[in-house]
Amino acid sequence: MKAPEPVGLYPHARRVGNLLFLSGVGPRKRGSKDIPGVKMDATGNILSYDIEAQCRSVFENVRLILEDAGSSWDKLVDVTVFLTDMQRDFATYNRIYADYFKDNQPCRTTVQVTALPTAIAIELKCIATI
Repeated sequence: MKAPEPVGLYPHARRVGNLLFLSGVGPRKRGSKDIPGVKMDATGNILSYDIEAQCRSVFENVRLILEDAGSSWDKLVDVTVFLTDMQRDFATYNRIYADYFKDNQPCRTTVQVTALPTAIAIELKCIATI
């Protein structure tokens, strides 16, 4: 597996018939607790973050999970996106999303949440075919 380790007891993906359900995917890199684009103080509080860096990283993690499970980016059929700051981040996320999904346009839902399990600003929950 090339994707980052899960932050809890769950698989990255589970196949049911010809569908592949992905658990929530964040932007961390494998083997590290660092989050791309995030600057934290000594006590673990977020000082700043780069939503573009997090978007690109989370999309790459989704791609890695899909490929490890026998699927691919073009087989995504549904994407749920969780943002922690819709007002600040939606325009940037939407622009980057359009670059990554210009050839494949799965159904999409974007919601704002007050927090995610780690100091991330975006998480994706996806369904693909195999």
